[in-house]
Amino acid sequence: MFRQFDGSCQIQIHHVKFLVVIDCLTKIQIIIGTNVFFGKINTQIEKNDYLCSRKFIEVMKKPAIIVPEDIKEVLLHACCAPCSSAIVEWLVQHDIRPTIFYYNPNIWPREEYEIRKSESKRHAESLGLTWIDGDYNHEQWREGVCGLENEPERGRRCEQCFTLRLIEAAKKAKELGIRYFTTTLASSRWKSLEQIERAGHLAEEAVPDTVFWAQNWRKGGLYERRNQLLKEFDFYNQQYCGCEFSVRNK
Repeated sequence: MFRQFDGSCQIQIHHVKFLVVIDCLTKIQIIIGTNVFFGKINTQIEKNDYLCSRKFIEVMKKPAIIVPEDIKEVLLHACCAPCSSAIVEWLVQHDIRPTIFYYNPNIWPREEYEIRKSESKRHAESLGLTWIDGDYNHEQWREGVCGLENEPERGRRCEQCFTLRLIEAAKKAKELGIRYFTTTLASSRWKSLEQIERAGHLAEEAVPDTVFWAQNWRKGGLYERRNQLLKEFDFYNQQYCGCEFSVRNK
């Protein structure tokens, strides 16, 4: 089935050859032509050909972006233009029309908020997409995270922040008659996907008749495409999450 060589192995599955590079954390890199896919296994592959092949098949069958069957439009909560860009492009290419909702009262100071808002609006307008400005009320946001000021990044304050913002996104989606909502927060490698998913599900529970599209928007080459579009659009690229606490912890 496969043979080991130089810390890598070559395997044959259904007459398709994969070059597999394995590091000490048992991460697997599958290279087919110019496409690169990533997966993980929980066993030592050098001793079990059958299990190895099944794991690879599972990795290859699972799509990077899992799309709800009946979706035609989505409310996209956008944290900034750079994080939105590749997601918006993918949605449009797959006939899912995004309505961009810019709601980020966590951003501090106000001047920083206005710069990011302007870039998000510029991006949406260049594509002819609906862009909605959420209210900026930083003091209200501070009240919402009161008592969590000293939490570290990816701590309880971040999850509370996600929840507050996604509840507003769900409310806006319902107001507009859009069933699904999702967020560009899940494109950042600095954020906890588990926290974002929990926040999204709390938001859909709080706002009946809405559904949170929980998706890892780093997948499918979108993170790499984000970096390309950042240069193409010459976006302002912030160097911290947004709130004063993230500046402190930077």
